[in-house]
Amino acid sequence: MSSVAIIGGGITGLTAAFYLKRRGVAVTVYEATDRVGGAIRSVRQDGYLAEFGPNTILETSPKITQLVKDAGLESRRLDPDPAAGARYVVRYQRPIEMPGSPLGFFTTPLFTLGAKWAVLREPFRPARRDGVEESIADFVRRRLCREFLDHAIDALVAGIYAGNPEKLSVQQAFPRLAALEEKYGSLIKGQILGARERKQRGEVAKDRAAKFSFDEGLQVLPDTLCDLLGDSVRRNTSVTQLVETGSGWRVHVRHDGSEQPVEHRAVVYAGTTYALERLTLATRQRLSFAPLTEIRYPPVASVVLGFRREDVTHPCLGFGMLIPRVEGFKMLGTIFSSALFPNRAPEGHLTLTSYVGGERQPELADRSPEELYAITVADLRVLLGVRGEPTFRHHYYWPRAIPQYNLGYGRYRELMSRIEEQASGLFFAGHYRDGISLGDSIVSGINMAERVAAVVNR
Repeated sequence: MSSVAIIGGGITGLTAAFYLKRRGVAVTVYEATDRVGGAIRSVRQDGYLAEFGPNTILETSPKITQLVKDAGLESRRLDPDPAAGARYVVRYQRPIEMPGSPLGFFTTPLFTLGAKWAVLREPFRPARRDGVEESIADFVRRRLCREFLDHAIDALVAGIYAGNPEKLSVQQAFPRLAALEEKYGSLIKGQILGARERKQRGEVAKDRAAKFSFDEGLQVLPDTLCDLLGDSVRRNTSVTQLVETGSGWRVHVRHDGSEQPVEHRAVVYAGTTYALERLTLATRQRLSFAPLTEIRYPPVASVVLGFRREDVTHPCLGFGMLIPRVEGFKMLGTIFSSALFPNRAPEGHLTLTSYVGGERQPELADRSPEELYAITVADLRVLLGVRGEPTFRHHYYWPRAIPQYNLGYGRYRELMSRIEEQASGLFFAGHYRDGISLGDSIVSGINMAERVAAVVNR
């Protein structure tokens, strides 16, 4: 018995299953819903292509490039329009382009002279190497200044995590920042000196990594992997109990109202941590998933609107805009979707994907569709000069969107490692452990396949 059960048909589980099958390992993916892809959700309607989860994949590792090739998707890959490289941050109630060079930084109106001076001083600030965990807010105030926190980092944190910089752990949520200070004593020095090391490893920093999608959106990737896996994917099938046996695991699965046990050599959990509430664990060491269900996932609403090109004053020729809390808007940010890739909107129209809620204002995320459209349009009228009414409206509500790597998050990772050590053949992979970006989840699945194959094939 060398088969592997993978719980969760999101991108991590599908990627792990795909590479395990290529290694000759029998796999079964158990997906509780009727679709695969998890947070990836692409919808084609009325000439628009809407993305309700991630919008792009960051090519931070050659492993991501290899997956596209191995899945036969090179011809369907889309790279963004070169003209869409600009990123904006809102200040003074308007989007200002983020500088792309040192000279641009010192001439941008985005920051005051005081903030620019704080960057020049940063390499000379003493490094903190006492091992004490710190929030990203405290870290930025200490190494840079309050203005950077309020007008840049707060917006960045909202765009990545939909999170709160006062709660997110710099060591857990932004480990490379913490590592730069630990190794080089400075963020500026570390960016310069660390670039060579990343190049030698074949890695690219996320702020410089290439972005891409597919001709019919990101949903192409999980759908293709599912097709390649064939009968190995069982949809509408939930796992209710894991029982450790002398030779592996007895996995109790429920489908069409009936339950049955299935024997597997190993189990990879690639679902969400809150779904562990519905999964019973029976092991010889009396282990429990319960602490992992405490991980915070704030609610987020994704609102996709289409407009006639002439009804939007701003050119929208960049990636999008992030909005700091201090600016007083209700949205977290907006992606200029149709500027990134072709065929995201009908001719003469554009698509704007905005996000509402998160830790900043969680109570807004579950508002009615009409309320969310009104909230979003009101902000876009001020920020982008939107006139008229949307020609396309669609939204998706994520009641639990993104795991928050808050202060103390290390205890959850330690618990996962301890369970893996004490319950042989049980593994954890995915955005709650290895990073929340889509690229992180893909690499997590690839690495997990290598790890599990080594166990079941020995």
